[in-house]
Amino acid sequence: MFAQADSPLFVRHDLAVLLETDHPAFEEVRETLATFAELVKSPDRLHTYQMTPLSLWNAAAAGMTAEAALGFLQRYGKLAVPAKVAAELRTLMNRYGLLTLEASGEGQLRLLAAEPGLLRKLAAYPSIGGLFPHGISEDGARAELPAALRGTIKRELMRLGYPVRDTAGYHAGETLELRLRRDVRLRDYQQAALDAFYRGGSEEGGSGVVVLPCGAGKTVVGIAAMAQLGCATLILTPNATSVRQWIDEIVGKTNVPRHTVGAYDGSSKQVRPITVATYHILTHRPSRSGLFPHMQLLQKRDWGLLIYDEVHLLPAPIFRVTADIQATRRLGMTATLVREDGHEQDVFSLVGPKRFDMPWRALERSGWIARVDCCELLVPLPPDGRRRYEQAAEKQRHRIAAENPRKLEALRELLARHEDEPTLVIGLYRSQLRAAAAALGAPVICGETPQDEREELYRCFRAGSLRLLVVGKVANFAVDLPAAAVAVQLSGSFGSRQEEAQRLGRLLRPKPGANRAYFYTVVTEGTKEQDFAARRRQFMAEQGYGYRVETAAAEPFRSEMLPGAGVQA
Repeated sequence: MFAQADSPLFVRHDLAVLLETDHPAFEEVRETLATFAELVKSPDRLHTYQMTPLSLWNAAAAGMTAEAALGFLQRYGKLAVPAKVAAELRTLMNRYGLLTLEASGEGQLRLLAAEPGLLRKLAAYPSIGGLFPHGISEDGARAELPAALRGTIKRELMRLGYPVRDTAGYHAGETLELRLRRDVRLRDYQQAALDAFYRGGSEEGGSGVVVLPCGAGKTVVGIAAMAQLGCATLILTPNATSVRQWIDEIVGKTNVPRHTVGAYDGSSKQVRPITVATYHILTHRPSRSGLFPHMQLLQKRDWGLLIYDEVHLLPAPIFRVTADIQATRRLGMTATLVREDGHEQDVFSLVGPKRFDMPWRALERSGWIARVDCCELLVPLPPDGRRRYEQAAEKQRHRIAAENPRKLEALRELLARHEDEPTLVIGLYRSQLRAAAAALGAPVICGETPQDEREELYRCFRAGSLRLLVVGKVANFAVDLPAAAVAVQLSGSFGSRQEEAQRLGRLLRPKPGANRAYFYTVVTEGTKEQDFAARRRQFMAEQGYGYRVETAAAEPFRSEMLPGAGVQA
């Protein structure tokens, strides 16, 4: 163990934790710290993590105790953990389990508090008071409520800072005979993820989120959960391409015949024992004030399991419905729980806490995903572009920087480095994507590309007959392109950490030979795009990825480590 002064952590009074990136124990400490704190800043040499209520509750739900977290901070801290921090950490982590929801007769639930009087205190809040129609026990520690309020009570208590441990159990749903094929073997981490979700069939098992990087086989975990539970399953996913991929995987990896699996999207409305639907179709409505006609799919069969693919994209209307179907088992799957809309707490309360999270670098070390070299390429604006940028309104500046015409020159240079490798060119704006596609003689996929045409281009790219593909936001999520070895990001959705993780994730499928891939993000130097880029790479820094910086201001490009990136990929 290090002498205290040589330790890598410094714990501040505001529950922030500073971690020295050049310390010999950086990787080891970072992986543990990330289980109960969130990375908020990643400048060179010193990363800042924040212990938030949600990060601490997820850790508590996964089995970490307050004393274990404090022991870790004390062991690796330069100074003793401040008494105020220790007290606040204990208070927050011990909140999980303070309230427990359990079954209580037909159609009824019982909410139990570990502290007498707590429920009376909470019932004073208008959002809670009306949820106890049968009143509260004399000691203020027990209340009966209708089972229909299961989701509502959890969501409202979560918003007040009191996460509920839900042990009320789940109904079995419609029986479905489904088995994995004999040649399908779960990897050790996939089995661990399944076990963490199922929890041996206990009352707590059957709800929660599995976090695995793109390319690590989240779909296989979902299919294994279906086989474990043997029940009718509704799978919700981001797009029609993903619907087809799920169906192919289910039919290819299990004993169920093709006609047992239905697609419910813009072009098909099949309701089968296993149904795969898009978020978009469920949240479609003819007018802004109208009803959601397809939301009835959630009541079409007696579903025993709901799978939310890319749960970080779950739209608000589906949150509301999810609150009403808490007796159905729920599995959320994602590469990152980051939501730019701040609804992470709703995922926790309505889908379930984080049950399993595998560090990306750990899977890379085992060879399950590719090693990705990350590079940020800075490109100057031409003089006329600089004048337009300086004179533009604040909200117009991002697009001027994003569509910098010099990015096309940089793109050509990067493609020349990797001319024999399958490459994706990714961007936000259609005009930019079309210009790049025309200049490179490559096909482009964007929102208006017909689904059949998209599928054919994806098929050609997977087969190797197409080596260069230009794609927009439609390829950010749930599109399986295992051949991709290079991605060049020309523009993105402002500072979206979620989008950065998903785009880099297109490259993570294992590669032949050195198992290596390359991710480039092209950024206009000296503009707000640089600030957005720093925020975008924040989640990746938490996973241990660093971005090398190059600049197109000289020939050849100058190269150095990007300040704030942490360790090199």
